[in-house]
Amino acid sequence: MKVLKTCLSKSWGGLEMYALQTVKQLNKRGINTVLLCYPNSRIYKEALNEKIKVRSSKFSNYFHPIEIIKTSIFLTKSNFDIIHCGSSKDLWLIIPALKLARLNTPVILSKQMGSYVIKKDFLHRVIYRRVTYALAISRVIAKNLLDTTSLSEEKIILLHNAIDTEKFNPEKINRSSVRNEFNIKDDELLIGMIARFSPGKGHEEFISAAKYLSEKYRNLKFMIVGEASRGEQDYENSIKLLSSRFGLDGKIIFTGFRKDTPEVLAAMDIFVFPSHAEAFGIALAEALSMGKPSVCSNSDGVLDIAVDGVTSFLFNKQNWKELAEKVEILINNPQLRQKFGLEARKRAVELFDINVFTNKLIDIYQRAIERGRLNKR
Repeated sequence: MKVLKTCLSKSWGGLEMYALQTVKQLNKRGINTVLLCYPNSRIYKEALNEKIKVRSSKFSNYFHPIEIIKTSIFLTKSNFDIIHCGSSKDLWLIIPALKLARLNTPVILSKQMGSYVIKKDFLHRVIYRRVTYALAISRVIAKNLLDTTSLSEEKIILLHNAIDTEKFNPEKINRSSVRNEFNIKDDELLIGMIARFSPGKGHEEFISAAKYLSEKYRNLKFMIVGEASRGEQDYENSIKLLSSRFGLDGKIIFTGFRKDTPEVLAAMDIFVFPSHAEAFGIALAEALSMGKPSVCSNSDGVLDIAVDGVTSFLFNKQNWKELAEKVEILINNPQLRQKFGLEARKRAVELFDINVFTNKLIDIYQRAIERGRLNKR
């Protein structure tokens, strides 16, 4: 099998990391995979560092005739069995290029984020008609695809994003390293969240809950992991100012960006995921894999990951009082924390493990190839 994976984004975040991870996993399985990306983008540089086969394209808008012609020639010479597009925008390069090359190569689309734009006009119908399968990372994204595109239900497949459950394995990670770094005592409970500083991630609710809980319990510390995206530094500053205004200096630790996510999660006793809207929530899946009990907003893709009363407690999004109440139950019940943690780890391994994901993806590729053969007859 020979696969072309596209990711023409210039940014660096979950979508791009997912694309790179997919290519690495396919190559590990002996599947000849090439990554098509924007030249000198972060994913382009990361792929070169990983010794991944890379092809670049300067396709940056929805109509780029020169790049379409170049890609058409490349596809004709390369003879791929599958083309897997990392976003719907990539389709506007790949579908016209395939048409120009007169190729019937199956096309897979991965959908990481929802869209509020209705894409059922004539041109979009032409583009989406050529898609063999669309992979939705959560049920809310699957519904969004049905609502906003002309794709039929049979073409939409639920395939959750994946994590390396061996990397995020509590039995392999030292719990003390991060706790020692920030002087967190053994008898203190650490309650934390991991998210970039961006409106809608729930920082305000987390801090409000922290204020309420710290006034009732003296053995609590709180941790916020992450940094501001470009252009959102003012929001980060406003959150830190709110924390100070609430008198939480010394109670809330702002770590900034951390690469040692497994160690950070190992240090926590309770994980909080207060996002107002999330297509999936990879940080939550990682917390489950690390066996952490969690309190999460009951929104969107969170419902594909956390199970209320089994791995987590859910609360109504933006309701900091309910968030605090659910966290307080876990503070006062170490046996329940342990029970949730065991169920969380089990669920992560069964549903979100990278090997489970890769097996399903290869199966989808094979189905798409077979479907293409049947359509030729």
